[in-house]
Amino acid sequence: MQWNLLMLRKKNKLYQEHVAKILGISVGSYGMKERGEVEFTADEMFKLSDYFKLSMEQIFLPRNLGNTEFL
Repeated sequence: MQWNLLMLRKKNKLYQEHVAKILGISVGSYGMKERGEVEFTADEMFKLSDYFKLSMEQIFLPRNLGNTEFL
C-alpha cells in the first residue's frame, strides 16, 4: 500500500480518477498501484513528484524510517 500517496491524494481532495488522468492510465490500473499490487514506473513516479511538488522519496518511501517525517 502506498500510504503516503493515499494520504497525499486525500489531503488534496483528489479522486483516483484525477491521479490516473495525470499519469495517463486507467483508474483500475491506478488503484492497483496505490494498493501496492503493481509497482509504479519511474516515469509515473516523476509525474507524481512534479504534480505534488514533493520528492519521490517523500511520496514513495515508508513514513516510519527512523524519525523522518515526510508529509
